[in-house]
Amino acid sequence: MRKAALRWEEGLAAVARRPGTGEGEHVVDDPLRRPVRAVRLRSVGDAELALQYRVVHGYRRAFRRAGEGPPLVLIHGIGDSSATWAELIPDLARTHTVIAPDLLGHGDSDKPRADYSVAAYANGVRDLLTTLGIESATLVGHSLGGGVAMQFAYQFPERTERLILVSAGGVGREVNPVLRLVSLPGAHLMLSSLRLPGMRLQVGLAVRLMKLLDTDLGQDAPDLLNLVDALPDETARNAFIRTLRAVVDWRGQVVTMLDRCYLTEGMPTMLLWGDRDSVVPVQHAFGAHEAMPGSRLEIFEGAGHFPFHTDPARFVSLVEEFTATTAPADWSREHWRELLRDGSPGSAWAPGGEQELREASERSAT
Repeated sequence: MRKAALRWEEGLAAVARRPGTGEGEHVVDDPLRRPVRAVRLRSVGDAELALQYRVVHGYRRAFRRAGEGPPLVLIHGIGDSSATWAELIPDLARTHTVIAPDLLGHGDSDKPRADYSVAAYANGVRDLLTTLGIESATLVGHSLGGGVAMQFAYQFPERTERLILVSAGGVGREVNPVLRLVSLPGAHLMLSSLRLPGMRLQVGLAVRLMKLLDTDLGQDAPDLLNLVDALPDETARNAFIRTLRAVVDWRGQVVTMLDRCYLTEGMPTMLLWGDRDSVVPVQHAFGAHEAMPGSRLEIFEGAGHFPFHTDPARFVSLVEEFTATTAPADWSREHWRELLRDGSPGSAWAPGGEQELREASERSAT
């Protein structure tokens, strides 16, 4: 807990001395940004960080809940769980009510033979928040969770206060070739083989070599291996593969958020990305930034697909600053109708021009 408190103090100091933009950062002026509000800090007990459970639609949903204040929902990526946020929750919970679910098919949540599409996950997040009495929240989504957060904002704009997308999926087709491979038939056998005696040692040696060679994949390999370790049995592996195939095939990502990014107009949105992301290329960050009116982009230099693991203090300070200096989205049915009628995705969501538009239009909208 002392370590978390020190990181918190460092984060506040970073915000206090931050003049606006720094090296490696890309900030767009946002009329919704406000002066930093005074906050009341509180300690977070270990009991608050323990997993809790709710049964929704007959399935057990695991989640972590801690803190008091404006709701902040942390949505993990594919194969991951709420444990990925464990180091950050004590800091964030000092000023927020933090909800970190294990998505269905992940972590300690049930893993049925079910719909693992991005839209289904957005529905699941809504239903869990409803059972917890939370009507609206700021959503922080990592990787697949970023796509889920964006989908949530599209399906339930009245319940979305802000969006923070971290190395989010659903922007471009490109994705790590390993994930394309796992989407193919026979992937179950390949994942099972990684748990055979001796295989973990061989893979570990390969990871160390990639790190010594300073490859981008070497940056992310330890975290990616942790995801494999989180698939201990056939049920977990089946859920992982079903989720992956809902968003990735042999050609790459099969869903896109770009065709409706213009709907984020008026919603405070921040994009956080590592410039050495080996899973979702950093070029996607610039494409999403251009497609989202008034969005803010922050690049973590030297970080891979998990920038919040590489530099948790900076991540916490950015989230705190962003939520403190922006007003929640002021949603109205009339404004939503105008955006749908007048929005021009053809010009706003094609950062790469006609070719990008044509390629993205071949994919399923989320």
